[in-house]
Amino acid sequence: MDLKMELKNYLDNMGRLKIYPSKKKYKLLALMFLATKFEKGVIYTEKEVNEIIDNVHTFNDRCLIRRELFNNRFLGRTNDCSKYWLEETQPILRDFKIG
Repeated sequence: MDLKMELKNYLDNMGRLKIYPSKKKYKLLALMFLATKFEKGVIYTEKEVNEIIDNVHTFNDRCLIRRELFNNRFLGRTNDCSKYWLEETQPILRDFKIG
């Protein structure tokens, strides 16, 4: 699936997410797109996660994106939120009973 093509209405001309979609399918596609910006096997600090998120969206809500990536199982984290990582198995739309 070409995430950039699926999200063309939500990305600016630099490929950054300009709005967080309201429809569940597109929210999940946006999270899938954002998750591609993280590397498997790398442990990130919250500051590093925020920097990555800030580089790929323009609507200035890093907390929303970070929380959504965690809540939808794209990123894992420690209980104290000091360490984050890309989950080994990434969710797909079917996991959410979509498409």
